[in-house]
Amino acid sequence: MCRLLGLLGGSPGSAEEWLVRSPRSLLAQSNVTPDTAQKDGWGIAWSRPGAALHLERGVGGAYEPGEVDRFRAAAAAARGTVTLGHLRHASNPMNLPRGRLIGVENSQPFAEGAWVFAHNGMIPLPRETRPKLGDLEKRIHGVNDSEVFFVLLQRELAQHPNPPEAYGRAVAELLTVWEEQGRPTPEPYSGLNLVLSGRPDELWVLCHWRGEHGSGLLDAGRPYYQMTYRADAQHLLAGSEPFDTGPGWRSIGNGEWVHGRLEHGLVAVETGRIPLPPPPAPQPAAVRR
Repeated sequence: MCRLLGLLGGSPGSAEEWLVRSPRSLLAQSNVTPDTAQKDGWGIAWSRPGAALHLERGVGGAYEPGEVDRFRAAAAAARGTVTLGHLRHASNPMNLPRGRLIGVENSQPFAEGAWVFAHNGMIPLPRETRPKLGDLEKRIHGVNDSEVFFVLLQRELAQHPNPPEAYGRAVAELLTVWEEQGRPTPEPYSGLNLVLSGRPDELWVLCHWRGEHGSGLLDAGRPYYQMTYRADAQHLLAGSEPFDTGPGWRSIGNGEWVHGRLEHGLVAVETGRIPLPPPPAPQPAAVRR
């Protein structure tokens, strides 16, 4: 399971503090314990008005000798109004050999058109979901189930530009696939946490999960998938866990969104509930004869 960072600033600035320097930076989260090491890829994306999106990705752990210098260099270079960071602890719902599972095409963030996206969680039926994408399936370049969800979300965004609405419709499609396949897994997905941006003046953070998944990497009192954010007039900073132990961090509840946008150089933040479909009804108990 992965780790996320999203930053929106009133002017182009550095995210290096939260990517590498703070005691709970993304780099610090990359190797908390051997069992939770985020060893399967990393990425940093940044954008600012009037400039092209920059995207740097690696295939190993950001902490590893072969990757850490590249990660630090990308963090130092990242100067935007919007920055997304991602550490990958790969899920493998298709039971692929590791040689196919790992690769830069499977590292996040993913970008397509105006949208840049990073996800924490797993959808268990990516192969079965792909036919629902129609012509958009050709946008999938790797074998990461997160990329399937990204393209599914793009399909919905094209029809419903409001991200929480599009997200809710994408979740409904995942439920449909799961039902059509006869509920082959205990849940239709684990987590669908996202940081998402379609413009260099806004950031969306969406938090939703199903089931119990233990606690956070750095804080045993936090549910694993409960995201957090801190905001003022200059910045909105969000992530899988607080990036320091200072005050002002707020939890993002299951099924909630946070939206930051720039207005006259200042960051305006609003929150709300994701319009999720009803949860699946329990399966009827088998009748004993």
